Amino acid sequence: MNPPRSVTLAFTGASGMPYGMRLLECLLVANVSVYLLVSSAAQIVAKQELGIAFPSRASELEEMLKAQYAAHPGKLRVFGREEWFAPVASGSNPADAMVVCPCTMGTLAAIAHGLSDNLIARAADVSIKEQRKLILVPRETPYSALHLENMLKLARLGVVILPPNPGFYHHPQNIEALVDFVVARIMDQLHIPHQLMARWGEA
Repeated sequence: MNPPRSVTLAFTGASGMPYGMRLLECLLVANVSVYLLVSSAAQIVAKQELGIAFPSRASELEEMLKAQYAAHPGKLRVFGREEWFAPVASGSNPADAMVVCPCTMGTLAAIAHGLSDNLIARAADVSIKEQRKLILVPRETPYSALHLENMLKLARLGVVILPPNPGFYHHPQNIEALVDFVVARIMDQLHIPHQLMARWGEA
């Protein structure tokens, strides 16, 4: 499969914002066009886990992230959860793929049951109906039977359920190496080349 030219990336209020931010950086480095959707709870998590204060206005957050990652013009667009005129809200203009990272159990449940009451859930609904790659990175433990049932329902629709469970066979020396392990698995699912870590069996 060819790498996607555009990816919708959603940050929700689950723990795991370092995964999302690193994934955003890697997508932009790979010259992928990113539509970024950020929930209000994700703003709280970004402050708690990374000490980053996300501006509440999507346009201001877009400018901040463009400067932080030196994004090429037009490669990063940020939308609020109620911006229904965003391209990703319609099947006539979906991104090639979508990733929700990190993904709350509430967001996962909304997607599983087609409750498109915000832009994140609607963009995921569009991805499913248009048969585009959809990857959910749920950060919760332990999983309840309800969580597992929702995941199974989505997996049967072709959605990739990718819990952020880093391996240790590459002997990580820091938190960044653990984050990169998970982001590498997401990039692999998107068929985007990367150099985040050595592959199994390689020196």
